[in-house]
Amino acid sequence: MKKSVSLVLSSGGARGMAHIGVIEELLKHNFEINAISGCSIGAVVGGIYASGKLEKYKKWVLNLDKYKVFKLMDFKLSSQGFIKGDKVFNELKKFIGDPKIEDLPIPITIVATDLYNQKEIEFKKGNLFKALKASSSIPSVIEPVIYKNMLLIDGGVINPLPIDKVINFKNDYIIAVNLNANIKYQKPKFKEKEQKKKEIIHKNHLDIFNKNWYKIFPAEKNKPKRPGYFTLLNDTFDLMQNRLTEVTIDNYKPDLLVNISKHSCGTFEFYKGDELIEAGRMAMRKCLKNNGL
Repeated sequence: MKKSVSLVLSSGGARGMAHIGVIEELLKHNFEINAISGCSIGAVVGGIYASGKLEKYKKWVLNLDKYKVFKLMDFKLSSQGFIKGDKVFNELKKFIGDPKIEDLPIPITIVATDLYNQKEIEFKKGNLFKALKASSSIPSVIEPVIYKNMLLIDGGVINPLPIDKVINFKNDYIIAVNLNANIKYQKPKFKEKEQKKKEIIHKNHLDIFNKNWYKIFPAEKNKPKRPGYFTLLNDTFDLMQNRLTEVTIDNYKPDLLVNISKHSCGTFEFYKGDELIEAGRMAMRKCLKNNGL
């Protein structure tokens, strides 16, 4: 008999690829996901899974390299954000389609933040695509979404791990996946060979890409004593989410907490999909084993 699960997927940028591995491992161990809540990348992965398109999304993610990720960033000069976000979401729309949240086979709650009214917004119905875009609009980085007299930004600003949205579902377990855990990161062993293969295949693009990428997103090991604009913004946002997540876990203790290290990758390193998916699998396996499941 399958064990029913309410699954909570946190924000965390590219670390959200680990959510894919978590879901795959749960299904492999005979769990059935009957309710989902999520914000930012957690909402994206949760919404795609609820729509039945996770395998297509996974194939798309695994095809990304550094150059392709960079090309998906539609940079623009704006006081509200330096990435428009349309390119990425237009790609997602090709395989998500345009469903309504209430028509999905699995109930999902998507969390965003209304900056005008300074409150949390829950999407339980309406256009899935618009809800995902709103929930993922990182402040000052990705342009916010204007919707029904609201200015909507990343749900992680107010509720990065929305456990409270699934506590009323009568499932066997509430499983929360925290992408912002301050724990040591253990890189999956297979990754080094795979990354070398990718870099050989895409060598012609790498030099151009790296020059532009590290102008905007400095490498951690070269981080200056006085961080640049993006590093300062990213680190501040991460710290805020970490503290909010800790409070949420204290107030709404899940049955199982799956921790993914915040050191596993940077916010926009979506080209590390295979590594992060495997990291999610490993973390879920460890959690199930430690809890006798």
